[in-house]
Amino acid sequence: MHVLLQHGLSVFGQWISIAELIGQLCALAVVFLAQRRTLWTWPVQVGATVLLFAVYASAHLGGLAARQVAILLISVYGWWAWTRRRDPVYGVVVRRGRAVERLVMAGAFGAGTVAMALVLDALHASWAPWPDAAIFIGTLVAFAAQGRGLVEFWLVWLVVDAIGVPLQISSGLYFSAAVYLVFAVLVVHGWWSWHRAAVRRPELTAASR
Repeated sequence: MHVLLQHGLSVFGQWISIAELIGQLCALAVVFLAQRRTLWTWPVQVGATVLLFAVYASAHLGGLAARQVAILLISVYGWWAWTRRRDPVYGVVVRRGRAVERLVMAGAFGAGTVAMALVLDALHASWAPWPDAAIFIGTLVAFAAQGRGLVEFWLVWLVVDAIGVPLQISSGLYFSAAVYLVFAVLVVHGWWSWHRAAVRRPELTAASR
């Protein structure tokens, strides 16, 4: 891993480590695969997680690094959950969240961000504890909702992207910031794709609750 962090290339005048390049490309692939509701989403996510953990840890972004560990655990759950929710014809069954599920997601995002930011600040684990914490908690909420097949997880990702772009730029991770912008476009398309799938398969989404 040290070799991947120490070697890289220059893109538009900005140096990018091989670890960051491959990790972010894998992360982009995850969004692309998630749109298509394929099980390959999760093993590719595991690969991206390992690489990005090393990148963020070396940049002293404690929240972003810690979230990779949590993502790894959630990816195992997501892989298992999608295997159970898979339809032989229509792929992974997705649905719109109920009102209580949306409230839980919003509450977990808000309260979790406050708690995580206080922890990061107390431990001096991040120079930007609040946006770092929001990205950390937002990612967990999004992946948990994704594992349950909830369409709303895409909207959580939009919030994470909006916070992540300026944080990545401030950290000097310009390639990662550009990837976040691409994420936003893919997320909008992903939301539309999942929303359409949920509407078209009401009997499957109801059965999966």
